[in-house]
Amino acid sequence: MLKVHNLSVNYRGTEALNSVSLAIHAGELVGLIGPNGAGKSTLLKALLGLVAMHAGQVLFEERPLVHQRQRVAYVPQRSQIDWDYPVTAWNVVMMARTVRTGWLRSPNPRSRQAVEAAMQRLGVWDLRDRQIGELSGGQQQRVFLARAIAQDADLFFFDEPFNAIDKTTEAVILDLLAELKAHDKTVLVCSHEWGQALNRYDRLLLLNQRLVADGDPQQVMTLDNIQRAYGENLQPSERPAEMPFFC
Repeated sequence: MLKVHNLSVNYRGTEALNSVSLAIHAGELVGLIGPNGAGKSTLLKALLGLVAMHAGQVLFEERPLVHQRQRVAYVPQRSQIDWDYPVTAWNVVMMARTVRTGWLRSPNPRSRQAVEAAMQRLGVWDLRDRQIGELSGGQQQRVFLARAIAQDADLFFFDEPFNAIDKTTEAVILDLLAELKAHDKTVLVCSHEWGQALNRYDRLLLLNQRLVADGDPQQVMTLDNIQRAYGENLQPSERPAEMPFFC
């Protein structure tokens, strides 16, 4: 189980997250939603120790997660990646095996097999020698998902994986999420999705600096919770399209 207790993050005196507590079990597919600037990406980075916590504790199987980062696969937002960096798709996926292989050692046969299997699984094996910047947005996303799979992790953090992708990549991601869930992996997905798409998650975490609601989609996506997260003046005409859960 992943346990977060009273996690707070401050940026130069500005509160980004305030006393966030949550727990995610193995085999759970959890969606993290909230308005822009709510701290969703910051929460993922704080869990990984990529940004400093002002207060709080993050445990995985009762041990600090920051000491087990090799067990976490993290796919950041596309906007955070330098697509001009001169690296092939193969080398991007092989980065997942660096901790096991060592920085200055050549990949061993097991790592090569893991990378090939992951790239085959995500349908990007034929792109292995292409520069990452030459690929389409959907292909780039699948390469980074292959990197996550090749890591052989227990925890998976995905930051906006459905943003600006094609239908083929969307279907691949949905199949992958179902597969991870079936293998009892712990999966947290930061998302801007609305409507029926939220039904794919076992639970939703509605965030705006603090945790506004935690539960199944119909429990979380009520008018009261949405107004608490997005603002008290939210009017029916301002609702995102296809939001079916108001009650």
